[in-house]
Amino acid sequence: MNSTTATPHAVVIGGSMAGLLAAAVLAAHATVTVIDADELPDRPAPRRGLPQARHVHVMWSAGARAVERILPGVTDAWTAAGALRRSLPTDLVTMTAQGWIPRFGEHQFNISCSRDLLDWVVRTRVTALDGVTLLRRSTVRALEGSRRAVTGVRVDTPDEQDVRLPADVVVDASGRGSRALRWLADLGVRGVRQAEVDSGLVYATRLYQAPPGAHETGFPIVNVQSDPRVPVPGRTATIVPIEDGIWQATLSGTRGGQPTADPDAFVPFAKSLRDPVVGDILERQTPLARTARDGGRTAAEVAVTQGNANRRSYFEKAELPAGFFAVGDSVATYNPLYGQGMTVAAQGLLAVREILRSRPVTDPEFTRQAQRAIAGPATVAWELATSQDILYPGATGMRPRPGSGLLNWYVDRLMTGATHQEELTAAFLRVITMTESPADWVRPRTLARVLRPAGTPAHTSAPLTAAERSVAGLAAGESASSPR
Repeated sequence: MNSTTATPHAVVIGGSMAGLLAAAVLAAHATVTVIDADELPDRPAPRRGLPQARHVHVMWSAGARAVERILPGVTDAWTAAGALRRSLPTDLVTMTAQGWIPRFGEHQFNISCSRDLLDWVVRTRVTALDGVTLLRRSTVRALEGSRRAVTGVRVDTPDEQDVRLPADVVVDASGRGSRALRWLADLGVRGVRQAEVDSGLVYATRLYQAPPGAHETGFPIVNVQSDPRVPVPGRTATIVPIEDGIWQATLSGTRGGQPTADPDAFVPFAKSLRDPVVGDILERQTPLARTARDGGRTAAEVAVTQGNANRRSYFEKAELPAGFFAVGDSVATYNPLYGQGMTVAAQGLLAVREILRSRPVTDPEFTRQAQRAIAGPATVAWELATSQDILYPGATGMRPRPGSGLLNWYVDRLMTGATHQEELTAAFLRVITMTESPADWVRPRTLARVLRPAGTPAHTSAPLTAAERSVAGLAAGESASSPR
């Protein structure tokens, strides 16, 4: 299989979500080899190369729609495998910096399940495509070619070292640990500009057995966010119902307010937030032991991940060689709190698919156009994430641009309006789910509503229904209110 055959060949480095979707897009135009260092389980299960999978992952509606266009029927496949389709904001109890969001009828949705299940369903679909080969337990050593054109990779496989694998296109989808900059430098390609905003974020996650009746009655996602306007560490707590009757509970904290791996500190951390509702719910539930790789059960430990800085490589502004582009976390990583990574990757690759309608993979300009297309959604997500993270005490990196104060004032008014006006709640969700760009927030109709005198928030406490409070073991109280 090489570049002299009639059918072009593509190599995708990384078999996670971005890599699999890249393979699906390229498979209509080339044979594809996906290379991953892990074994890649044949069921929804943890793997070494994706430690962040232990934490809450949600697929926003914009991301689900993009993946559905690339792999028709995947949404039904996710739900058939146990994922939950949740209406937003109906199935969401969230406290933003400005207050509780009312539970209006559906405007957007998300897919709630473990990251292991999300990837497994996509992996099953992609590896069944004609011409797609999965090379497991294999590691890319270097790119082949020159500063003008990449012509393949050198890879270590379980059976052979330093194998030369020719390719017309090489896609780096190897994630946060990408070595693309070093590989490119070895070919003489330098000058890829980078940026970072680091709030010192730490994530901690624990699994709980959902109480009887919780999944059957559609218990909502419950989330308490931080307020970056206040000069204290940003701390959050989230409960997400996932497959198999499980609640995935994730805490986060920026520098000076991070959660720890101490199981005894998990619930107290959640109860110490701006609202204690997540902690109040969890202290009545039973933590679950994790499934070990051999199928046995381990202790009900707290999974902790550090090093969650926002990082970006501006590949699209560099003189990259033909035949190479990067996607997903290899291009940019974001604060996981915003749930943008998978959606950004899917939207970028959907744009790449459009380029392939008029330009073959062997065209030297294809990969350069692909890199520029991928930069579009990455830029939107980067601005959304870093504009908030840089505000926390001790945050390092790019400072806000001149004039950002006026923009922050406007967004604050919009978010205040979203606590009581359905049209502004819908506008908030369109952007946060990446269905629309932030430009949607300054369209005339939205602008007029934002600039009206502020109203009164619809809820002063968590808008859980009496039935939901009962399922969670909470006493009836003022925070019980019906969805609108």
